Amino acid sequence: MKCVTKLGAAAIVAVLVGCSAKDEGSESLKKIYPESLALSAKNVEAWARRDAAIVLDVARLKTIAPEFNANAYVILANSKDLASQADDLDGDGSADQIISVADFAPNEVKKLTVHYAKSGKLMREYPKRTQAELSHKVGGRFVDRKYEGGTFENVRFLRVPPEHTDHSGYIRYEGPGWESDKIGYRFYLDWRNATDIFGKKTPNMVLQNVGQDGFDSYHAMLDWGMDVLKVGDALGIGTLAMWQEGKANRVAQTDSVTCAIVSNGAVYSQIQTKYYGWKIGPGSYDVVSNLSITAGSRLTKHVVEISGNPQNLCTGIVKLDSTKLLASPAASEGWVYWATYGKQSLANDKLGMAVLYQKNDLSEVTEDQFSHVVVLKPKNGRLTYYFLGAWEQEPNGIRTAEEFEAYLNQTVRELNSPIAIDF
Repeated sequence: MKCVTKLGAAAIVAVLVGCSAKDEGSESLKKIYPESLALSAKNVEAWARRDAAIVLDVARLKTIAPEFNANAYVILANSKDLASQADDLDGDGSADQIISVADFAPNEVKKLTVHYAKSGKLMREYPKRTQAELSHKVGGRFVDRKYEGGTFENVRFLRVPPEHTDHSGYIRYEGPGWESDKIGYRFYLDWRNATDIFGKKTPNMVLQNVGQDGFDSYHAMLDWGMDVLKVGDALGIGTLAMWQEGKANRVAQTDSVTCAIVSNGAVYSQIQTKYYGWKIGPGSYDVVSNLSITAGSRLTKHVVEISGNPQNLCTGIVKLDSTKLLASPAASEGWVYWATYGKQSLANDKLGMAVLYQKNDLSEVTEDQFSHVVVLKPKNGRLTYYFLGAWEQEPNGIRTAEEFEAYLNQTVRELNSPIAIDF
């Protein structure tokens, strides 16, 4: 492994592949990044954490170092390069956040140094631990709402054509997908708008191969894993809906829909979907949905913005037989969970599913014919919740309800005590 750099008079362009701690501490690398600023990241709790997210706000960095350049930087912790990425989340052409992940001992404080160049661009390559993609056919045509001919092509943006519907064969595995080195997800980018789970038997990225060799191939066990959830008319896992007339109503009828890959990075990936004119009951709403995942995590974070001030939004988990219900203790505050565990995967083995939400956002936990439902209260048109799956065939997977409950308790503890950044 080596570091490859190309230096120009007006710009710095570098590609770093698998650089060692010694390489990162070398004088030659410091010449590439002549500026630096120091900060710390602290695990505020007395337990160890693995792949904890370190999130740096770029605007805050620039209050300390106005010439900080998010296009040419590297983060060192004890002279070792931390895999990281800068993301433009609002699409204005400049980075909003820098995200990294690291392991922490109990109460550990990591001294971080951010080295940067005032100008130019740095392109780093880190082992890819997350992915987001959207792939649809080009070169064919719709005939009676089925897409005939063509080949799949990955795109960053799609305005869903009005001819597209479920099982039209237009979008590979029926919608966008996102994954970490733990698990994968997809949602149906059509009137169903429900979220499904890809169980993975490998930490490698796999979505790029899913659905390439036949529409239903991923419903059978493959080397990498398979689709492990039967969604049907239910909420699948973490699907956005609205509770009305005693049932969870998914985002089914809309005027138009767009979907974009906001980030497809080594440690963080995000998908943004915009639903225009979601018609539900007497109301019509515009919705912006942001789904994201971080390296080393099973969690999908769902940040929702909605117009029209609705009374509620809801989400939940498909109701399946032979499952045990799990919930945070009644006295819990902050982030809490509602979950199921049992023999409920399409591989006829054990699968855990959970929705995590802020307790003060909760209206009620209920159910309808198809789903366990968590009804939540958006505040000022915004709502954030998480969801996750845990399949027993993952490498070192969770295999009992007791293990799953312990994992969920640890997960909400970590959400309630994020890594503290001190500038």
